[in-house]
Amino acid sequence: MPFNDGSDGFPSALKLLIAGGFGVGKTTFVGSVSEIEPLHTEELLTTASVGTDRLTGVERKTTTTVAMDFGRITISPDHVLYLFGTPGQERFWFMWEELSSGAIGAVVLADTRRLEDCFPAVDFFESRGIGFVVAVNEFDGACRYELDDLRGALDLKPDVPIVHCDARDQRSATGVLIGLIHHLLASRPVHDRTESPHDLRPLRTPSPHPGGSGIARSHAPAARAWPG
Repeated sequence: MPFNDGSDGFPSALKLLIAGGFGVGKTTFVGSVSEIEPLHTEELLTTASVGTDRLTGVERKTTTTVAMDFGRITISPDHVLYLFGTPGQERFWFMWEELSSGAIGAVVLADTRRLEDCFPAVDFFESRGIGFVVAVNEFDGACRYELDDLRGALDLKPDVPIVHCDARDQRSATGVLIGLIHHLLASRPVHDRTESPHDLRPLRTPSPHPGGSGIARSHAPAARAWPG
C-alpha cells in the first residue's frame, strides 16, 4: 500500500480485511461504514449451490459474494482505510490469499448460530501472523453468549480482542474498526512504538504459512467447540 511523505511515517492507505463465514454479514458491514458506494460482486444463489452452500440460519439469503466487497473510509486528509470483504464459501477461498496481500489487519465476523463457520478465517490469520479482532454480529433472534464463553469456544489467544457488534449500524461497525487499529498499534514491540507510534509498516507483510500456501480446511479444530 502507498505511504505519504510525511514525517510521522503513518501509511496514507491502510488495507483491512473483513472476513468470516457465508452469510455472516461481511457485505453489510462494509456497506454500513463505507463513505463511497461500496463495490459488491454478488450473484444470485441458484440450484447449483444446493448441497454446497449451507443455508442453516440464513435461509432467506438470496445472493452471495463471489470475489470481494470493497469500501473506503477517510479518517484524516492523509489517512484512508480500504476495506476488502472476503467471500465466505469454501469454493471461493482461493481468493483469500490474493486479498490478504498487503493487509495490515482483519475483522473476523462471527454468527453464534453458525460459530464454526468463522474457524477457517481465525486459522488463516493466525497462521499468517496478521492481527485481527473477532466481532460477533448480533443477528435478530440469535442466541446471546458472554464474550468469555465465545473466546473459549473459538480458542482465541488472550490478546485477540472479541466484541459484540451490529454490522447494520454504522457506529457499531466503525467502533470495531477503531478497536482493530488500536489492537494493531498495541501489538507492536515496545521499541517500535517508541520510535514511531503510528507507523504500521512492519505489520504489512504477513508471515508465510508454516506449511506452505493454502487455507486451513478444518472447520472445527479439536480445541474449538460451542459455548456450553
